[in-house]
Amino acid sequence: MADNEEPMIIGNTLDQSPINKYKRWQWWSLVAVNIAFLIVGQAVAVLLGRFYYDQGGNSKWMATLVQTAAFPFLYLPLFLIPSSQEGSTTFRPSIKILTLIYIVLGALIAGDNMLYSVGLLYLAASTYSLICASQLAFNAVFSYFINSQKFTALIINSTVVLSLSASLLAINDESAGSAGCSHGKYILGFLCTLGASALYSLLLSLMQFSFQKVLKRETFSVVLEMQIYTSLVATCASIVGLFASGEWRTLHDEMEGFGKGRVAYVMTLVWTAVAWQVCSVGVVGLIFMVSSLFSNVISTLSLAVTPIASVIVFHDKMNGVKIIAMLMAFWGFATYIYQNYLDDSRHRRTQAAVDKSNCDASC
Repeated sequence: MADNEEPMIIGNTLDQSPINKYKRWQWWSLVAVNIAFLIVGQAVAVLLGRFYYDQGGNSKWMATLVQTAAFPFLYLPLFLIPSSQEGSTTFRPSIKILTLIYIVLGALIAGDNMLYSVGLLYLAASTYSLICASQLAFNAVFSYFINSQKFTALIINSTVVLSLSASLLAINDESAGSAGCSHGKYILGFLCTLGASALYSLLLSLMQFSFQKVLKRETFSVVLEMQIYTSLVATCASIVGLFASGEWRTLHDEMEGFGKGRVAYVMTLVWTAVAWQVCSVGVVGLIFMVSSLFSNVISTLSLAVTPIASVIVFHDKMNGVKIIAMLMAFWGFATYIYQNYLDDSRHRRTQAAVDKSNCDASC
């Protein structure tokens, strides 16, 4: 990299992609758009998923399928837009390697979506969202081993606080039955959501590793290819699961018995699928432009939207334990953001000193 270029560091990750050719305000504008996509998409998708179950929906595989099924409608039109950016290298991995990456990541996405579907079936939307905050702690660990993410006192503090927040919900007896389920089903929903959070964090780190170490191409089209092909694999796996499980036979009766009617049933599934894809655009965009850790940090911002919205929409209980868990999650999020700010400020001071030194030497 040339000395006069200013790479971006957030969360100890050096961004050497073509995005650093934008002016600083342009870069932050693009980041802000992806942040909005992630937060709004995730919040809407979770609320609609809970609405689907509340109104009589019961197919876990259908709830899994809609999380990736809408990818052609959002990604393919963008894929047709020519990109003026050039990759940082002419290296092209073989078709076999690309196929393996897409199949493995796609299969993991399908499994992760299934775990999330089971969790949302047995948990209230507010409880579900708060447990999902644990993914930040998982991502810190995976980023350390896979993406060479450094641990700092603030990151360790955030990881511990978020882990304690999830632990509070695990022992919160008042949450059991909050979604009309027994204590045993609540525990199952908790474990599935916690497992899904861990798997999701692993997926983000693997995606970042694939971009940096395997694909070695940092263009807009590469990001879209990753999302399109992994979503295709995940969608196919979900369809196979839907038919293999026999749940497809119950879909007609499910639609007929849906609380708000057949049209509402179809629209709920359609808009849930769209919301998940809007969220995915934000997730992959932030991985591409910043890092998997930062993408996961921003996803915890849904804690400011989903639990409160679920109280308003579904009248979920917000007892003292949930409030404490939410405050702890906010504290964990705030310490991560502050660490990102410190890293970025430190890098800019270092880069300014290097540029000044180079200027003095050339003069």
